[in-house]
Amino acid sequence: MISEFLTRGTTPSISTEQIGVTQQFLRLHLIPDTTAMLAVNQISEVLTIPMTQVVPIPHMPAWVLGVYNWRGDILWIIDLGHLLGLTPLSQHTTNSSTYTAVVIRDAQQHRATLGQNTSDKVLGLLVNRVEDLESCNPDVIQSPPESAVKSELVPYLRGYWLKQTGEIFVVLDGNSIIAGMTQNFNF
Repeated sequence: MISEFLTRGTTPSISTEQIGVTQQFLRLHLIPDTTAMLAVNQISEVLTIPMTQVVPIPHMPAWVLGVYNWRGDILWIIDLGHLLGLTPLSQHTTNSSTYTAVVIRDAQQHRATLGQNTSDKVLGLLVNRVEDLESCNPDVIQSPPESAVKSELVPYLRGYWLKQTGEIFVVLDGNSIIAGMTQNFNF
């Protein structure tokens, strides 16, 4: 997926006034060769979950692995790569008996209910690994050419960011992921 962006020859122009305002993003690795980012303000925490503690739910899409007891609440566990049209985690050869899950929350709902006793909509996204934090100006996140994006990715895509080092990152929108799951599956 990354190479498809690079072959299109798209390079963002960054002015000096755009560099000052930045937002923090968590960099995630998805197999086979995709690096994605999620805004830190949409993330509650990163968990290591034993595979045996994810309870499968029948008659769900293949990318829904099941539910997990997260602090007494039900946390739906989604294979993020599989949801986005990449290789499912189940097809990876691994010696690990745990998953890495990024718990996202509906940031808009979180702001609206701050100080009230209502719970946020949350979702656990399984990733291959969590890499690092990145500071990025949201104004330089660009829309990719439509022909370079898998159709599964489109509803959850905020855009892409081409770092000055030449690395390209797919920027996901956590709110769109939660909205899609809530709307289609009533999580």
